[in-house]
Amino acid sequence: MDVGTAQTVALYGFAGGVVLGLAARVGRFCTMGALEDAFLGADRRRLRSWALAIAVATALSQSLAFAGFLDFHHSIYLSNGFPWLGAVLGGLMFGGGMALVGTCGYGTLARIGGGDLRAVVTFLVMGVSAYMAMRGLTGVVRQALIDPWILSFEATGGMALDGIFDTLTGLQSGPSIGLLIAAGLAYWALKDARFRAETRLVLSGIAVGLAIVGGWLATGLAGSDPFAPQRLESFTFVRPLGDTLIYLMTFSGATVTFGIGSVIGVVAGALAGALFKREFRWEACDDVRELRRHIVGAFLMGTGGVMAFGCTIGQGITAASTLSISAPVVMISIAIGARVGLAWLIEGSLRGVFAAHAFSRDG
Repeated sequence: MDVGTAQTVALYGFAGGVVLGLAARVGRFCTMGALEDAFLGADRRRLRSWALAIAVATALSQSLAFAGFLDFHHSIYLSNGFPWLGAVLGGLMFGGGMALVGTCGYGTLARIGGGDLRAVVTFLVMGVSAYMAMRGLTGVVRQALIDPWILSFEATGGMALDGIFDTLTGLQSGPSIGLLIAAGLAYWALKDARFRAETRLVLSGIAVGLAIVGGWLATGLAGSDPFAPQRLESFTFVRPLGDTLIYLMTFSGATVTFGIGSVIGVVAGALAGALFKREFRWEACDDVRELRRHIVGAFLMGTGGVMAFGCTIGQGITAASTLSISAPVVMISIAIGARVGLAWLIEGSLRGVFAAHAFSRDG
């Protein structure tokens, strides 16, 4: 990919990032907030917004793939080998770290846009730990102990749910499975009158879903180069944090990417949203204990996110839109890790992690 194409793709990443930043600051789109509301307050409205984002992203992505505009087998999410141990352990680590910090990588960028200096620390530690898990000391441990545990999907041509179904049944399902999943998620999200009354939650869910599709189109169409084919990708916020740090330190000799553009875009969008709502204010850690909690949580997210090949956005929505079986495995693990982390933080113990009261209302 030449420099001009790279810059164009990065600009698309920036534009989509601005949408995501606005969705976080103005539309209150936050996976950790959604899980916390559901676990501790039995309020699933923000969780429904997240489900609506998956529905929009999946329906449009699968339709574009069926029409021949995109081939998700060129992405990392539909490889022939599923690193299941990394998905589970990485998801648990990411969820626990998310509980300690109070948000994910995406939310960290949104907080930076609002003036939160604690999020700057989280960003730095998460970016460095992600690179350590890819190429550094923790990466050696990951390659030795985690990566060998691979579940092969060569027989189905990848780990896409529709491909597995077609192989087992001998049918050609086309986009129908993706559309059915999207319809089910959209129905669950929109059936609740309280959620429908929250216009900003509905709009933020739709906007995030559209941004994910825009990312696929940007890298799959605008970023296509027959002489230097690039990986098909959309939004995720683990490795791009480290890539952004490297880019800022080596600007004169570095090439901007879609991921770097998206990171900067989220911060810019969140800043615009915070200024619009008059919520921008400088914040910092109250004490050493809070700073330590953010550092540990960020390390767990950076390391776990690399092991799981994504975060709440990268696996939860981007990978889900490809129908990768990694998405539900990672997200269930993240949810469990977050619940355990919240129990430890708030309740002082791990008792009642799956207490019935957490699901007693708003079914």
